[in-house]
Amino acid sequence: MMNKFVKFVGDVGNYYYGQGHPMKPHRIRMAHNLILNYGLYRRMEVYRPHVATFEEMTKYHSNDYLTFLKNARPEDIIDSNTAKARQRYNVGEDCPVFDGMYEFCQTSCGGSLAAAAKLNKKQADITINWMGGLHHAKKSEASGFCYTNDIVLAILELLNHHQRVLYVDIDVHHGDGVEEAFYTTDRVMTVSFHKFGEYFPGTGDIQDIGSGRGKYYAVNCPLHDGIDDDTYQSIFRAVMEQVMLSYQPSAIVLQCGADSLVGDRLGCFNLSLKGHGKCVEFMKKFNLPLLLLGGGGYTIRNVARCWAYETAIALDVEISNVALSLELPYNDYFEYYSNDFKLHIIPSNMTNLNTPDYLQKMQSTIFEHLRHLPYAPSVQMQPIKDEITDETMSKSSYKCFSILENCVEGDNEFYEEHSIKPNRNERSHNLSAEDLSPETKRIRISSPKSPKSPKSPKSFLGSKFSKSPKYSRSTSDS
Repeated sequence: MMNKFVKFVGDVGNYYYGQGHPMKPHRIRMAHNLILNYGLYRRMEVYRPHVATFEEMTKYHSNDYLTFLKNARPEDIIDSNTAKARQRYNVGEDCPVFDGMYEFCQTSCGGSLAAAAKLNKKQADITINWMGGLHHAKKSEASGFCYTNDIVLAILELLNHHQRVLYVDIDVHHGDGVEEAFYTTDRVMTVSFHKFGEYFPGTGDIQDIGSGRGKYYAVNCPLHDGIDDDTYQSIFRAVMEQVMLSYQPSAIVLQCGADSLVGDRLGCFNLSLKGHGKCVEFMKKFNLPLLLLGGGGYTIRNVARCWAYETAIALDVEISNVALSLELPYNDYFEYYSNDFKLHIIPSNMTNLNTPDYLQKMQSTIFEHLRHLPYAPSVQMQPIKDEITDETMSKSSYKCFSILENCVEGDNEFYEEHSIKPNRNERSHNLSAEDLSPETKRIRISSPKSPKSPKSPKSFLGSKFSKSPKYSRSTSDS
């Protein structure tokens, strides 16, 4: 039974994509603040993430592309000498150059790499990096607000110890970057539930199933506008049960993009927190090493609600209690929730365009594809590392990837190092004094103001089909 949980928290909330841009890293700070003030941090180890090195990110991304990201500056937008490079790497519109862009990428990737390493070393059963989940980035190209693909890097790390890794994506947008990276391999199965049609990134057709050794190892569930909790769960559970039976992975990566929630600025689904969270709950029941990642989400108060709620699910905190179903605890961003100061959000009355007939046909097609998989996939014959040794770790920068901050202090707690004094919400979230670790000094997370960045052209992904071309498949095994 899973009982060890690790979460990575970095300062990505300091970064700022630019005026009017829908991607707001500040949402990560809001989510973490809710997690603190619900007292959930007491049930897990909280780390500052390893900052990924250039060399670590080249495990997937090209040297030239990373060099560009490292050297790019906001003021270069008016420099004609860099125009060709910006165009080549798709930087400047949906993906603007902003202050600290490269460091932002290092933190996001480092958190996911470190989370995967924790699972590999069996130091955790579930790891969480809400800063990660940036699933659109390509090997040498930014896309859809994503510059580097922390998910691909984390999966590559997991493959050092696991023959088969399952990637599941519940973002409203297709997980094209991850699918592309593993399109020709049978060691990773990608499953994406997404809006399909005249919608970014324009990929994810049900007939996109992989190629070469990876044929039938890409699963796409193209959905229509307005899908609600019950409908989503009916197709999600059916597909994932069959995927787990057919593929038999030994580790799972779940991208929890919150733009599939009702009311998202760029989304078109009608999911509540409970409907979204049931996906986490369902995948958790398989009792496999599980990496939870963030992703999209552009109504930031709902993003924070969602990832705090799903942290509770991961931790087995009773999610029907008063604290997690009614009023939000007081926190630094309380005014952001002024519509009702509640955790849960109410689905709208939008029309569900996903008919039972359409869903049944989609399910039948996917099941037919899965029937082509061998009962025991061929990857079982490939060599694999049995364990991460001290020697292996000494060769990796993971040896210093984190500074333990077990029990980061919530904003409504002011007790001293060796005293145990419950805060005003202690009773409501049903955590006892035994859950505290008084031996570990509490560390407050400050909230510096976000730096500013020049305005950038606006062609933000959303309901319109993006200018980005359909990606080209890789021809080599990843």
